[in-house]
Amino acid sequence: MEKIVSLQNTRIKNIVKLSKAKERREQNLFIIEGARELNLALMAGYEVDSVFVCPELFVKTDYPHVLESISDNKKFEVSEAVFEKIAYREGSDGLLTLAKPKGHTLTDLKLSDTPFLIILESVEKPGNLGAVLRTADAAQADAVIVCDPATDIYNPNAIRSSVGCVFTVQTAVCTSQEALSYLRSRNIKAYAAELNASQWYQDTDFTKPSAIVMGTEADGLTLFWLDNADYRVKIPMRGKIDSLNVSVSTAILTFEAMRQRGF
Repeated sequence: MEKIVSLQNTRIKNIVKLSKAKERREQNLFIIEGARELNLALMAGYEVDSVFVCPELFVKTDYPHVLESISDNKKFEVSEAVFEKIAYREGSDGLLTLAKPKGHTLTDLKLSDTPFLIILESVEKPGNLGAVLRTADAAQADAVIVCDPATDIYNPNAIRSSVGCVFTVQTAVCTSQEALSYLRSRNIKAYAAELNASQWYQDTDFTKPSAIVMGTEADGLTLFWLDNADYRVKIPMRGKIDSLNVSVSTAILTFEAMRQRGF
């Protein structure tokens, strides 16, 4: 295993650049931090480009055998100083992987007979995107559709906050128009979350093919979804603020749907 101790190493410099979406697109690579996350990515069939291991930290991992399926010429040992340079999160287990992204098109999605989808419009914060993916995994939603995003699913913070659920949840990235056409072609009803809706979420029937549509915390959904959704639903708000974190709102609606479906 080749050892890297220099912070000026070309591979190390390229990893640092991958914090930017433009570099992720140009290099066609993204970062996976942690042994658990790598294990989930491998189970999902992701192609590994290279792995960087800090032995002093990796001994603490709960997944000591995760590297066995990766060829030796893709593994690199790095010093603690180098790993500190490339790591994005604290308390890392000494493992950082570069992998090839997938396409994430609507045509790739495989849905159940009575699907439940989560649609995010113009999601901005990678932490929120990751949290929604974590909710989708916990509830076993059919898929998350990300429309016109201001961030991408391979942002290191999205992967971190999803605790690897970016690899376990079917995800598609598209425009809002493409998502709407997809729903209509499959007779899936769209439920837009909106503060001024007349219908409470707990009085809404989510047992049929359904998709909840969530907007940004600052602006909510655009007129496109408010005009084209089949229903508008709201969550009761009794305090002085008029919105919840989008990941919290998504979790509330998602688990109500799962409750109705006998989850």
